[in-house]
Amino acid sequence: MTDRVPGRLPVAEPADVRRAALRLVRADRRAFAAVLALNALAAVAGLAGPWLLGRIVDHVRAGGGVGAVDRMALAILVCALAQLLLARWARYVGHRFGERTLGRVREEFVGRALSLPASVVERAGTGDLTTRGTADVATVGTTLRDVGPELLVCGMEALFVLVAVFVLDPLLGVVGVLALTPIWFALRWYLRRARDGYLAEGAATSEVAEVLAATASGARTVEAFRLAGRRVTASRDALETSRRTRLYTLFLRSVFFPVVEVSYILPVAGVLLVGGVLHGRGTVSLGAVVAAALYLRQFTEPLDQILMRVEQLQSSGASFARVEGLARAPEAVPGGSPEPAGDRIDVTGARYAYERGGEVLRGVDLTVRPGERLAVVGPSGAGKTTLSRLLAGVDAPTAGSVTVGGVPVAGLEPERLRRQVVLVTQEHHVFLGTVRDNLRIAEPAATDEELWSALAAVGADAWVRELPKGLDTGLGAAGHRTDGSQAQQLALARVVLADPHTLILDEATALLDPAAARHTERALAAVLRGRTVIAIAHRLHTAHDADRVAVMEDGRLTELGTHDDLVASGGAYAALWHTWHGNGAAPSGEGGTAVP
Repeated sequence: MTDRVPGRLPVAEPADVRRAALRLVRADRRAFAAVLALNALAAVAGLAGPWLLGRIVDHVRAGGGVGAVDRMALAILVCALAQLLLARWARYVGHRFGERTLGRVREEFVGRALSLPASVVERAGTGDLTTRGTADVATVGTTLRDVGPELLVCGMEALFVLVAVFVLDPLLGVVGVLALTPIWFALRWYLRRARDGYLAEGAATSEVAEVLAATASGARTVEAFRLAGRRVTASRDALETSRRTRLYTLFLRSVFFPVVEVSYILPVAGVLLVGGVLHGRGTVSLGAVVAAALYLRQFTEPLDQILMRVEQLQSSGASFARVEGLARAPEAVPGGSPEPAGDRIDVTGARYAYERGGEVLRGVDLTVRPGERLAVVGPSGAGKTTLSRLLAGVDAPTAGSVTVGGVPVAGLEPERLRRQVVLVTQEHHVFLGTVRDNLRIAEPAATDEELWSALAAVGADAWVRELPKGLDTGLGAAGHRTDGSQAQQLALARVVLADPHTLILDEATALLDPAAARHTERALAAVLRGRTVIAIAHRLHTAHDADRVAVMEDGRLTELGTHDDLVASGGAYAALWHTWHGNGAAPSGEGGTAVP
């Protein structure tokens, strides 16, 4: 799987998966060694039964007494009990090893997911990342907790059983191994196809999740533009692809397992036939033939479990490759980026095109002075949101440059970028926890006084004071359920606490009612006085209050100046202003969300 679909998160190569597995084993090598040792002891204890039973057969044929038979029978019972206790102990230690290792996998996944640039996550889609963090991690966890320990137990037992057959009689051992040849060919056939099949199944599952998530989150847009038919078609296509991939893996299993089940009788039958001939010639005792046959009959049980687990390993291996694939994804810029020489933002000949669309920005030139309040207006699809993403360093221009203090914004390391520029969009999130927890995400050391000050700055202090426990009130399904405007106010309060020198508001107050939005914008203006504010204007009063107004049309910056100058010039902005001012409300086509 070396080819990567544009926009999709990568999948780790088999060599990367093996290295990652070895790294996890080395991280808890003592527990892994203990699991191996206990499994080996359990396997050795399990070998005693058939060997002692063969001794009993030879002893009886030789006319031996009952006392020796009783002692050997007691020894079989003791060894069986020892095997049971050792195997249970091995599974216990193996499960603890699996849980600790799963914890490391989860921590690594979360760390890598948080280090992904926002642009990478958006292009890949939340469905893919969510599926990797839930279904794929859960599959890996099942393997580490259950499949892994079971494989170790069965692998040790199968290995020791084969060795025991060769010790009894090398020729019988060769016969038993040769009789396993059909299983070997069936396994090779299966393994050649299984990894790609399960990777395709995982990708199809992610696509289903992505389509459903996009349809649910954009339900209002789907309804407004009558896109229900298209979304139903997209869902059916994704489900059909998922169905085909699942049927393919089912076909692999339906061929592999019947061949294996039929092949189980071949080693026992072969040893009995060859053993009977050898016993007739007096080259091997009857007890040795019986013991070898019992060993190979015993061998089918761990082999059956191993082959069953191999099927699960293919699924979990594909899941682990998807989880580990995040290590191959581009990360946010590491430390060591140069310090900007000032706060001025310069956009020079900036162009941008999305992977699955045409050019969105077409040679934008703009300078934003420190401390300036700039409003960006224009019709839906003009490129306003794309420009805001470039200014915030979320994306880098495909041509031209966007710099702050002479340094490319997209080249700043995350911590330094957050001190320079913060982008606030219509999208917001309330985290599970208290109001205090949600605010301290932006500034962990903030005092209660600073938290209340930030809430007051965005007009949220009144409703927070009315909560049963104030800042200690829990939010979410089990606590206070915030509406859209309250959630947005919390997001804006986090921005106040983050205290960047440049704040980009991409219709951040769109979900607030006009009075609350105007109050919040004025409060932000007072708090951020002396800082740069770039507002993607949803309502034209935002542009009226700005120092300058930039007008975007068809990916180009067509007008730039103060509100009064642009109104006087009689251009596109003047037409928007007169239309809005005359009706008392913004027209529906103005101030819409820019291209995604």
